[in-house]
Amino acid sequence: MNARIYMILGATLATLLASAQTKVWTLQQCVDTAVARNRTIKQQVLETRNRDIAYDQARKNLLPSVGASASQNLGLGRTLGENNTYQSGNGTSVTTSTSLGISSSVLLYNGNRLQYEIKAKRADAEASKADLEKTKKNIATNVAAGYLQVLLNKELLRVAEEQLSLTKAKVEQRKSLVQSGKMAEGELLELYAQQAKEELTRTQAQNTLNLSLLDLAQYMEVDDFQSMDVVSPSEFAEKDFVLLAAEDVYSSAIVNRPEIKAAEARLKSSEYSLNIARTGYYPSVSLSGSVGSSYYINNVKNPLTGQAYDYDSFGKQIGDKVNGGFSLNVSVPIFDKYATRNNIKSAKLGIESKQIAIDDARKELRKTIQQSYYNAVGASSRWESAKQSVAANKEAYRFSNQKYEAGRATLYELYQAKNNLTQAESEQIQAKYEYFFRVKLLELLK
Repeated sequence: MNARIYMILGATLATLLASAQTKVWTLQQCVDTAVARNRTIKQQVLETRNRDIAYDQARKNLLPSVGASASQNLGLGRTLGENNTYQSGNGTSVTTSTSLGISSSVLLYNGNRLQYEIKAKRADAEASKADLEKTKKNIATNVAAGYLQVLLNKELLRVAEEQLSLTKAKVEQRKSLVQSGKMAEGELLELYAQQAKEELTRTQAQNTLNLSLLDLAQYMEVDDFQSMDVVSPSEFAEKDFVLLAAEDVYSSAIVNRPEIKAAEARLKSSEYSLNIARTGYYPSVSLSGSVGSSYYINNVKNPLTGQAYDYDSFGKQIGDKVNGGFSLNVSVPIFDKYATRNNIKSAKLGIESKQIAIDDARKELRKTIQQSYYNAVGASSRWESAKQSVAANKEAYRFSNQKYEAGRATLYELYQAKNNLTQAESEQIQAKYEYFFRVKLLELLK
């Protein structure tokens, strides 16, 4: 007796622990997790950051460049002196010189090339951000589809369990009739066969649910799908089944969809690339300036006095020899082997290519929206037909059950009607969730 109690307590405890470990996910949590963990999105984020860096560098190219230089020279033997004449010395004479300088240059004009490059890089960054948004929307759509598939399979499992429960109740009811001799044992065996069939159906429904949870977990990059579940809505609101008009969806999508924005941004980038190519015909003007100083000393002796030359200290020489200057540089293109002309031709072809890409994106978007709309219309029709089928099969099953209880119908006829009802209910649930998904897909396409 104690062993039986311990077994019951152990089973109860295991069930409670399993329930405690099960994490229930909402749709938003599923989408957020998938977006945060998806490797394709991570790669796209890196690409977006790279485009932002390129845009930032294009803007900073307007700034002047500044550089510093320093050199230390060591000469042996006959060397050039600080007065720019060669000084004689023996093999052991050593000359030391130091040079310090700072230079800067800034581009004043080159046909606005730098400004066009900034605009082109900004358009590239916008296209990359739109690509990232499109990838996130695609992931969200896939996760939503997987989530709804789990909800559908949970409903189908519920139907299978309800039907099995009814059959088990019928078996228990008939057992007492067989034991009392009021019913043939063969009819009870038929009920057992029906129960076994429905247990198989329930097992298949459970396996299908597990597979759909696995698919959802893989979308989310979650390893342990066996401990996850999803929140089932208590009921759908009426607004959840409002079908949007295809033209209304397209009018909104053509403005808001990221794939359209990306194509338009790439067209802008191509147009700026054409302007960049045209700057090859313009002269460039730049301004540069520099300031520097130097230090010089050697150990060569004065041939008249035999004494070493006297040199100022390092600090004094550096201060006294400060020099600087500015220069205005103009470069005029005369003949560049037709490079600029061919660059312009290539840029124009790029614009035509991007215009075709925009047209393709718009046509593909319209096609997707129209297909989704008519798929939703078809799902709505199937759902209405399925509801009528369920109502008819419920009445047929009720009538068959009455006939069976009155002895005017066989068990086979009763369960044929029951199986028809189960099939109709399953088809109704499938049609309902398909229509719901098609409606939400249209909303996502806006």
